[in-house]
Amino acid sequence: MPMKKLKAYIELARIDKPIGIYLLLWPSLLGLFLAGLNSNISLKNISIVILGSLLVRSCGCVINDISDSKIDRLVQRTAGRPLATGALNIFEAWIFFFVLGLLSICLLVLTNTLTIKISIFFASLIVLYPLSKRFIPAPQFILGITFGSGSLIAYSLQSNDFTVSLMLLYTGIVAWIISFDTYYALEDKEDDLKININSTAIMWGENAIKYARILHLFFYASLILIAILNKFSYIFLLVIILLLLVFIYQKKLISESKFLDAFKINNLVGIIVVLGFILEIILLK
Repeated sequence: MPMKKLKAYIELARIDKPIGIYLLLWPSLLGLFLAGLNSNISLKNISIVILGSLLVRSCGCVINDISDSKIDRLVQRTAGRPLATGALNIFEAWIFFFVLGLLSICLLVLTNTLTIKISIFFASLIVLYPLSKRFIPAPQFILGITFGSGSLIAYSLQSNDFTVSLMLLYTGIVAWIISFDTYYALEDKEDDLKININSTAIMWGENAIKYARILHLFFYASLILIAILNKFSYIFLLVIILLLLVFIYQKKLISESKFLDAFKINNLVGIIVVLGFILEIILLK
């Protein structure tokens, strides 16, 4: 395959922009590590979560670009994408999507029945999300429910005992995803208005930032409740303090209208929480 074509496929799957992979991986690892509080996590399951995050995010990007192929060229930020520039055609994109889907199925075969059932249920929403931007006022909710499911799927690799802690984690992660994707949408708000694409940034109007902050803090609150329920050590307070410092810094970025930077800082949020969960697993064992 010519390097130019290979580069186009890499860009279509956004492998060259791994922030999306990380923001799917951290919630998934949180689900896995939550289950790991009461069981030993295998290297196999960690590998499945990491590879699964890469494949699912890539699938989501490809189907998104297929759905948006006619409008991406109208938006400055997306005009350079492979389908918008003609570096790849729709047929090539569909073939790539099915290859990624097949690889995802092969990975899924290595898991248990419960994981397979949950994954199949949420897989349909991956296809629905790009379309939801045209018909649903708040597509970020679909995104949150879909990509937040990584925590449920990863948890099911280790345990079939669905707990209050898991539900708190999932709802908190959904709120977090809606929050940071609202900041992402604020970056594209003017272009989205021109091409009639919906988002919470548009639906919430002047209250978008306020609601996004509330949802972000709801995620932090869910973590505190999980810590209390699972008798985390006082060291986890340091995690909460660090998260609040990131929140303050994110607030500063937003005040300067640096919405894309405010979105990207959530990668640090994910890293801090994952490290916090790992530390608690070590201390509680």
